[in-house]
Amino acid sequence: MNLFSAADQKSQPLAYRMRPRTLDEYIGQDAIVGKGRLLRRAIQADQLSSVIFYGPPGTGKTTLARVIANTTKRHFSTLNAVLSGVKELREEIEAARERAQYYQRGTILFIDEVHRWNKSQQDALLPWVENGTVILIGATTENPFFEVNAALVSRSRIFQLTSLTDSDLHKIALQALNDRERGYGLWDVVFEEGALEHLVNVADGDARSLLNALQLAVETSGESFPPPEGSTIFISFEAAQESIQKRAVLYDKEGDYHYDVISAFIKSIRGSDPDAALYWLARMVNAGEDPKFIFRRLLISASEDVGLADPAALSVVQAAADAFDRIGLPEGRFHLAEATLYLATTAKSNSTMGFFDALRVVEEERQSEVPNHLRDASRDAKGFGHGSGYLYPHAYSDHWVAQQYLPSSLSGRVFYQGSSQGWEAGVKRQVEQRREEQLEAVTIDAFRENLTYSPGDKGRDEWVRRVASERSAMMRRVRDELFAIANLQRHDRTLILNAGRGLLLWEAYRRSPEGMVAAQVKTAEERDYIEHYAQTLGELDRPHVVVDSPQGAITTLESGLLFEAILARNLFSRALEDAHLIPLLKGRLAPGGVIALAESVPSRGSRLSQFAPPELAPLLVEAERTVYEDQGNALTNWDDGDLVRLFGQGGFTTRFTTADLAEQRRLSEAEVRHYMEHSYIPSLQASGASVDGQALIGQATDALANRPLSWRTHLLFLEARLA
Repeated sequence: MNLFSAADQKSQPLAYRMRPRTLDEYIGQDAIVGKGRLLRRAIQADQLSSVIFYGPPGTGKTTLARVIANTTKRHFSTLNAVLSGVKELREEIEAARERAQYYQRGTILFIDEVHRWNKSQQDALLPWVENGTVILIGATTENPFFEVNAALVSRSRIFQLTSLTDSDLHKIALQALNDRERGYGLWDVVFEEGALEHLVNVADGDARSLLNALQLAVETSGESFPPPEGSTIFISFEAAQESIQKRAVLYDKEGDYHYDVISAFIKSIRGSDPDAALYWLARMVNAGEDPKFIFRRLLISASEDVGLADPAALSVVQAAADAFDRIGLPEGRFHLAEATLYLATTAKSNSTMGFFDALRVVEEERQSEVPNHLRDASRDAKGFGHGSGYLYPHAYSDHWVAQQYLPSSLSGRVFYQGSSQGWEAGVKRQVEQRREEQLEAVTIDAFRENLTYSPGDKGRDEWVRRVASERSAMMRRVRDELFAIANLQRHDRTLILNAGRGLLLWEAYRRSPEGMVAAQVKTAEERDYIEHYAQTLGELDRPHVVVDSPQGAITTLESGLLFEAILARNLFSRALEDAHLIPLLKGRLAPGGVIALAESVPSRGSRLSQFAPPELAPLLVEAERTVYEDQGNALTNWDDGDLVRLFGQGGFTTRFTTADLAEQRRLSEAEVRHYMEHSYIPSLQASGASVDGQALIGQATDALANRPLSWRTHLLFLEARLA
């Protein structure tokens, strides 16, 4: 059967008629099908692998399948897990095998509500997905990691669709109102102020709900429908209210929303946010959650999250639960709210978690003997001396005496970590003091030191030195700082400028496997180096590398392609001259995106004169003064504040940090000669100094080349976001 077969559109619901047919008609879910995203590229190239679409109703899962059906050259078959079983699956598999064998045509099998199939039904699908007989597209409103077989999940990419934004819904409504073939474009539909906004708001991210309400409002607002072409249809605010009277509550007491909402509820209590706790409580009560289930979780939280910081919390929640049992709904909601507010506003401690540390020790370590003085003396004190040496605490002042209670093998282990909150704060210091005293009271075998020593391994030491070299440490610092700023998500699109040989590129690739990585390099050699390592990747997974200047790469990328993160190092080496790049970067930044830069500031780093011998240093200092004070020298005429100011003027809000990093650097003779010929000697000559250039080059080469220099680099880490 074919879910997407043609039918008389006039008899179809508007939500069905308006399903997008192409990616260009698809609205929303930019995180997975926006320009440059992995899924969009796979659909456009007809290279789709097995995928599972997961998300709430009305977010476009079946619609995406329809778009793929209209795009792919493969045969597209559909099954609904509610209406079909293994019999129908076998028929589809057999047909797919025949197509592959006789017509060399692949098959995409779309299974709607795939979570409805039980384990054996899903198992029946697995071998055919594994051997490529079919490419699976599954759609589910339930978390596939819980409701779909792990074997199927491991062979599929998971794409999570989220509720549509109000902006998305507004675009969908306008699309339906303007479409002359499938929607209401043949008439002039006019809304009273606030009416359309009401439909969008109450639809709450569900496109199907919005379109159903829109259809009802349009087709019931006149005397008859359809009216003559070109007629005006007026939608009053009252009609909009009647068309969508109540927001749909996405809550299944045995599904993901049940667990997600109760999780948000408890985490809000743990975080001492009474407003959020009441909101999530209201979500559950409104959806008909069992109050006994809520009270069970509150009782757990009273011990897990509040504990000894407020020992009364458990009694308060228990009293509220007992009162609810006597009162019931609806008045019992006061008791739910009181228990929730008490836990959310009181002091917190999770010291009871110490029990689970102790339990782990019991499970993982050998069982230790009960210390003799703690054993039961009622049976064999005479024969074995059990209980001998026990000190009775009540016989001592404060009803406490220092003695060992843990087994000797565990003496000194700490399981209870008291908090400094509420009631528990008063006992925390006392417990710590008594521990210190007890450590002096343990038996002689309580502590055994295990000292080990290994002679140095020359090969290992060299490896450690190599990995921890200062140069690599600096590169790691740059990489880690930039990606801490970018905070990439798995589906983000990233642009790397001045990518070099891929230091930042491959890290971005690892962090955003469902997104896109584009990179600009300066030379074909750098591109070849990257592509050599990309050869083992699938065509869709390879980064898009452009050999060009940063400006050229930015302007030649696909029109409309935006990036959540733009990363670069030393992109603004000539900051004042490179300022023209800022509006270009701005034009490629997605809403909420970030630019992360690591820039070496030449004017703040080391200079050759700092390493020169006394007879050479004054000449080099004189040359450097000319170099660094020359306002026409684009490399040295800027500082940290200049770049920050330029981005501020470009419409960005910025944050920045600086770091002075040192590395042992060796300059070759060619590098020293280059410095002298192209910078130092011309600067001295420009200042009027009479110098013998060749002699000075020889002198500098002898003094500075091929010896370790402790070179300091001043780095500026800049975070820029649209204001």
